[in-house]
Amino acid sequence: MAVHFKQVAIVGVGLIGGSLGMILRRRGLADQVVGIGRRVENLKTAVELGAIDRYVSDPKEGVRGADLVVLATPVDTYDRHLKDWASCLAPGAIVSDVGSVKGPLVEQSEQAMPAGVHFVGAHPIAGKEKTGVAAGTDQLFQGARCILTPTARTDRQALERIHELWRETGSIVLTMDPYLHDQILGAVSHLPHVAAFALMNALAELRDRQLPALDLAGHSGGGLRDTTRIAASSPEMWRDIFVWNRANVVAFIERYERALGELKRLIQTGDAAGIEKALERAKAEREKLNARPPVTV
Repeated sequence: MAVHFKQVAIVGVGLIGGSLGMILRRRGLADQVVGIGRRVENLKTAVELGAIDRYVSDPKEGVRGADLVVLATPVDTYDRHLKDWASCLAPGAIVSDVGSVKGPLVEQSEQAMPAGVHFVGAHPIAGKEKTGVAAGTDQLFQGARCILTPTARTDRQALERIHELWRETGSIVLTMDPYLHDQILGAVSHLPHVAAFALMNALAELRDRQLPALDLAGHSGGGLRDTTRIAASSPEMWRDIFVWNRANVVAFIERYERALGELKRLIQTGDAAGIEKALERAKAEREKLNARPPVTV
């Protein structure tokens, strides 16, 4: 039998939260889905799109009576939210999330749980650069990975229910240590976003200071668009990810700087053989990605 909840409260009905709500309602996995958020127009759209049954602006009202609460807000807001309404939850309720950072946030969230309320960290790797519930779809998680990050404190039954919930969305569900999660995602997701944001800022500075008369965007081809697609992602969300995973992100930026510096040296010295060798290695690594199922981050 599929997992079922009486009332699910989704805090932050955007792309991920809204898509999850659509699945919960269309697959009958919850009797009622309540949306909680700051922007009434977005919440009204969520109702129209079938992502939620109703919405409230008061989080305490929204979570009261819920047996599952999903945090789908920027990760830096977790502590504020939990301090505000966690005490309203009844024993047996589960709080989960969809955030891209886990280690310290999982520990912090576990400590904020009242007696008998369980936290289970989750990260569906199914985002895209478009945000908001209007970009949501009940197919968003189909074939995507969802990483659960249990700890020694995690309630096994709560973990099983969240595992089954994400399996019902079509996700490939994995479990991983929260701190290992942050290392891996720091390398394969957070660093590429750093590179994309930095490249767009560098091009903007080049345009403004050195080539103001040239329409760089108008002359760009697929290479620039493919390389920087993720730079259109939410600044608010990525600000918090970078701050909360900063030790890993900074370490990986330094490694990237070394690789960039080496390529710069080869180009500067006109070392054609060295350049080709570096590019061949990069090409081979990229082709390994082509051999694996795509994961949207």
